[in-house]
Amino acid sequence: MTQIAQLAPQPPSLTDQLAAFCKATGDALRLDILRALRNDSFGVLELAQIFAMRQSGMSHHLKVLANAGLVSTRREGNSIFYRRSLPDVSSHWSGVHERLLCGLDDLPLGIGLQQSIAVIHGQRAEMSRQFFARFAEGTPAQQDLIAHFGLYREPLLALIDGLRLPARELAIEVGPGEGGFLPELATRFDRVIGMDNAASMLDRARQQCAEAGLDNVECLLADALAAQPSLPLADCVVCNMVLHHMPAPAEAMKRFTRLLKPGGSLILTELCSHDQSWVRDTCGDLWLGFDQEDLSHWAAGAGLTAGGSLYIGLRNGFQIQVQQYFTPEFSTNELSTGRMAP
Repeated sequence: MTQIAQLAPQPPSLTDQLAAFCKATGDALRLDILRALRNDSFGVLELAQIFAMRQSGMSHHLKVLANAGLVSTRREGNSIFYRRSLPDVSSHWSGVHERLLCGLDDLPLGIGLQQSIAVIHGQRAEMSRQFFARFAEGTPAQQDLIAHFGLYREPLLALIDGLRLPARELAIEVGPGEGGFLPELATRFDRVIGMDNAASMLDRARQQCAEAGLDNVECLLADALAAQPSLPLADCVVCNMVLHHMPAPAEAMKRFTRLLKPGGSLILTELCSHDQSWVRDTCGDLWLGFDQEDLSHWAAGAGLTAGGSLYIGLRNGFQIQVQQYFTPEFSTNELSTGRMAP
């Protein structure tokens, strides 16, 4: 019996790709979706809320954008988040894609769209606030199931000690929790500020600093995502295991940058991307870690340059990353004599 060979599906031609691109970008709403996704990722329900439309309609628009390679997805537990795709340099139409995004980014977001996005960020922040409000006596013990501070303390200190900074006058730690790292910073900088939006956590941090006899540490009740015009610029900003609790990580990176002197360094200790969704309910995490590519993209958008990095694998399946970024002033080879390779 003669068998008819099955023909393998052919990839879309260049004109097919361009047609899909033109279809996706030929709609004002879809262009606004791309604008909303510039520095953030949203679930389909969040986007439907932002644009005041049904989920089914938003899903259709996202499918069209995905087919054109303009958005990609990331699974966060049982949820799927959409983000803007970067131009694929191997694509024939990457230049068109890049020019489109540059053109969209030159357009200011309307007040209504900004407010709708702010509502989503507020809802995320409230979820995190409510979680930690249940632990007035301190950080939930479950956090130690993921990454106890002792697991990354020494590599983190080695990185900070090796930095070439403008000075060692001021370090700011965002989200110091119970203040376990503040004494370490206090021995390395003339002045240290611990900034947290949880009063109960700051009370414990103040107590720990008082018991250690530290007179150069100030615990400040403040939201790192809000403007801080009264703060002096820091030589170093440290953020340990906090970014995955923040509603808008890309915006947070911009805020951190504004706290730095020229040539200052931002040190991020974070979880690598993972799929253990139980941490949402157990530890109040908004995000299941981050890819280095995302952090680097957000840092570049904030005007930062990537420096040293370090990865620490844990027995429980999680992986910690320590990333250093700096504001432009020193050249790359001048910045750190102790830089660690990826």
